[in-house]
Amino acid sequence: MQDDELPRRKARSPVAWLGMAALITIVIWQMPMGGMMLYPFSILATWFHEMGHGLTAMLMGGGFKQLVLFPDGSGVAWHTTQGRLQQVMVSAGGLLGPPLAGAGLILSGVSARRSRLALTGLGLLLLISTLIWVRGAFGWVILPPMGLSLLWAGLKGPDWLQPVLIQFLGVQACISSFQQLDYLFMQQANLGGQVMLSDTGKIAENLFLPYWFWGGLIAALSFALLFGSLRQVARRQKS
Repeated sequence: MQDDELPRRKARSPVAWLGMAALITIVIWQMPMGGMMLYPFSILATWFHEMGHGLTAMLMGGGFKQLVLFPDGSGVAWHTTQGRLQQVMVSAGGLLGPPLAGAGLILSGVSARRSRLALTGLGLLLLISTLIWVRGAFGWVILPPMGLSLLWAGLKGPDWLQPVLIQFLGVQACISSFQQLDYLFMQQANLGGQVMLSDTGKIAENLFLPYWFWGGLIAALSFALLFGSLRQVARRQKS
């Protein structure tokens, strides 16, 4: 137990640094070139979102057909579902995909071993998902280099870099919900040049209460996941 505890403490990344990373990201969003600077993280967040749709559809007994990413940072996942409840769960799965993944990545950075596993696993999942589900030239151009880079970081990256990188990616994934806050509060969205119901619009269509209520609920849950994961990391720092 003592041998395992030592590397875990060395790998810890201060919560203050993670909070600062979130604030810096929010500031960069407001800059003229901010979107370009954060472009890779926006693409990764979109991938989390669309994978959330597809994997939730599979868990609910449906099918995950394909995933397409667009150069403007948007994406769409084609899936099959049966029934209103399944549609609601699949829509919510996409919206909560980035914050759920981000919270998991933040928590994985509390030890060197978990950081390596998380980076390696994320890199492999990017590559595997590209082979199985991703369609379109843009996705094939951008996802494999990202996957290979994370795979290298997990297998060959320096020990100090691994927890910092995985937790930074986790923060970026969590706050991506707030980067696209307007999407949570719109009934329709333009995806790849096609106007369709937004995820909150689909939830409202299949349940009760308006789409903006569900947008507010998803935003609150996203914040809770970010705050909760940072709080857990802080508790481990004190122990």
